[in-house]
Amino acid sequence: MKRGSEKAKDRNSITPASGNVFADLNLPNAQEKQTKVRLAVTINQIIELGKLSQTAAAQILQVNQPKISALANYRVDGFSVERLMNFLNALGQDVEIVIRKAPARRAPKIRVTAA
Repeated sequence: MKRGSEKAKDRNSITPASGNVFADLNLPNAQEKQTKVRLAVTINQIIELGKLSQTAAAQILQVNQPKISALANYRVDGFSVERLMNFLNALGQDVEIVIRKAPARRAPKIRVTAA
């Protein structure tokens, strides 16, 4: 049985984040989920900066308004990464994929950044 000071130490220990909240929560397909959310963040920023209504955004992206609502609320399970990239193209954005060898000191990863 743990003594009081050992329990407090366990409760107060800090685990550094991996940079992927989905991986930190041990969710399946963590890298894909993170990629989708980052793409959705960019899509939502473009819609907001363009002051587009959900209806107007739906017309541009050729989807119905509930799909835009799902994106706005980051419910991205119904979207593929490819479809989200196509949405960015429809919103006038280039999407660039760069493939390079991962350094030997870490596992390969997928990274999405917005310029």
